[in-house]
Amino acid sequence: MRILQVAPLWEAVPPPAYGGTEAVVSVLTEELVRRGHDVVLAASGDSSTTARLSSVYPRSLRTATHLTDRAPYDWAHVGNALALAREADIVHNHAGELMMAMADAVDTPMLTTMHCLPTEDTRIVWERYTGAYNTVSRAQAAITAELKVPGTFVGHIYNSIDVESFPFSPAGGEDLLFLSRIAPEKGPHLAVEVARRTGRRLILAGKVDRYDERFFEEVVRDLIDGDQIVFVGEADAQKKRELYANAYCLLLPLQWEEPFGLVMAEAMACGTPVIALRRGSAPELIAHGETGFVVDTVDEMVGAVGHIGALRREACRDWVAHRFTPQIMASQYIQAYERIIEERRPPRIFVVSPTPAQPAAPGVIGAGPSELS
Repeated sequence: MRILQVAPLWEAVPPPAYGGTEAVVSVLTEELVRRGHDVVLAASGDSSTTARLSSVYPRSLRTATHLTDRAPYDWAHVGNALALAREADIVHNHAGELMMAMADAVDTPMLTTMHCLPTEDTRIVWERYTGAYNTVSRAQAAITAELKVPGTFVGHIYNSIDVESFPFSPAGGEDLLFLSRIAPEKGPHLAVEVARRTGRRLILAGKVDRYDERFFEEVVRDLIDGDQIVFVGEADAQKKRELYANAYCLLLPLQWEEPFGLVMAEAMACGTPVIALRRGSAPELIAHGETGFVVDTVDEMVGAVGHIGALRREACRDWVAHRFTPQIMASQYIQAYERIIEERRPPRIFVVSPTPAQPAAPGVIGAGPSELS
């Protein structure tokens, strides 16, 4: 197949540090190329891929801090993707609603992966979108079921990670770990509470986006003492693997309906159990009592820390290796592509040949249809 993968322009593919969507786009693209498909990746110019890369800008928009208005670059990115779409069998859109809003500008079928939750302001796009779409978890599908999307829902397809790139640590360490954006919906302040109540050291790792700076300054900064609560900033690909491998467990005190927490799979791939509040996809990604614990309150999270030692770190690795790999994800997306392409093809027409009747040959009942299209 000729497949166009459209990534957000905000981060490079793969991302050097934080960037869940871009990480998923990368492993999917590389696996599709490995299987022999003709793949074009529309992404920032600092992306790295074995597919053919097409970009309107040489760097990710998050690193282009000199730009005063990033929106025109997104417009150009979508315009470029639409032009590329004319030569593709299918467009896989990971770049959100702007690309969806322009979907009818080309005849090529489109699959949109819902990496985030729609907002009140983006409903107008979803409720006019006639292409195909998928969610990344059952929980996300349930949350978005109230949307009146005229397009075709092809089910949920879990995200994946390159499991082999995450080092397995059979022993781990003694520190608790919080690794995510430092944002109120991720609950870093609650992870600090768990650490203080259990008497364990907590490593806080994550980026602070400009719209989360006030939360960081007013809520989180004073919690950091450099001793029990240590903030290491945003972790790049190598650093986060070291943090996962050396952690006692990962804490995710989620305060929102997380569609798919990639950090859960990454931590478990290193053998590190996860304790998460029961929000979004957490109950799907964690095998409760085997690879971590899914709890309902901070009190229960504190109690769960005391049971981590009873879990087998090998079970965490095996759980991810059998569920969240690029091979599994790519196979499911290929099936979705084939279904979408087949449903967009015009119906085949069969007619009976108008030739004069002939005496039937031995064993022949009558003339068969001839396929005209």
